[in-house]
Formats: sequence, structure tokens, C-alpha cells
Amino acid sequence: MSNANDRTPREQDTREAEMRVRPWRPPTSLPDPHQRPGLRYRWVRVSAAGTPDPLNVSNSFQEGWSPVRAADYPELEIQPDRNSRYPDGVEVGGLLLCAASTAHMSQRDAYYAEMTQRQVKAVNDQLDREVDPRMRTMVRSHESRVGFGPEARREPRG
Repeated sequence: MSNANDRTPREQDTREAEMRVRPWRPPTSLPDPHQRPGLRYRWVRVSAAGTPDPLNVSNSFQEGWSPVRAADYPELEIQPDRNSRYPDGVEVGGLLLCAASTAHMSQRDAYYAEMTQRQVKAVNDQLDREVDPRMRTMVRSHESRVGFGPEARREPRG
């Protein structure tokens, strides 16, 4: 029988042999934080080519984005920029990681989706007016034609 003292202590027992080997990947310049429920993330430009961009930062903050603290995201392993205006934030190459609530950003998405829909409707209405036979200045055609020779350069009759 084996003695209980012949076993290795638990502190020295490792599972390195059982761990899967992580495949190598090139480093990313902008790491993604682990998603947290109720938050959306975005990188906001605070400077371009060393020139500060306070207008862009101000607009982003007014939209509802706020800088995240580096201490809250240790998985990013980012070294802070030396001359950063946001020393507690996560800034990489003039970009600052910001977060906003998903509810607030859903409202923003709905606003822009409705604006896009109105613009598409306005363009289609304009085209419909142009196609009116009484005011024919433009013809909408959903067919293509292939022709060869001098006849192909002439406008179709009809």
C-alpha cells in the first residue's frame, strides 16, 4: 500500500498538461473589451496625427458616450499614453474607448434608421414625380439592353 505522504502537495499540482494550447494570433491595435450587459462600446477619436480633436470628443460625449476606466478593464492590458488628456481611460493611438447604455444607443439607432427611411422615401417620391407622363424629364427603366454597331448608339424609340 502506498503511504498518504507519498503524494505531491496540491499547491505543486498543476494542470498545464491538460490546458489547451492557444493558437497564435497577431496583436490587434484596438483590442475589444469583454462585453458587459447593458453597454455598447466605441472608439472615439481624441486626436489625429498628434492634433487634438476636441469637437469630435465633445460631440461623442453629447451623444451619450463616456470614457471607460482602464482599471475596470484589466483584460485589455493597455499601457496608458503619456500625454493623454484621459489618464484613467483606455487610449490607443489617439482613440479613446467609450461606452454607452444599449437602451440609449437603441434610441439613437432608431432615430438614424427613421432619418434614412425618410430620405429614401423623398428620393423615390422625386423619381415618381419625374416619371409622371405629363412631366416627362426622366425615364425610369428596370431593364438592360445590349446592342452592337452604330444602332447601339441611338436612343431607343418608343
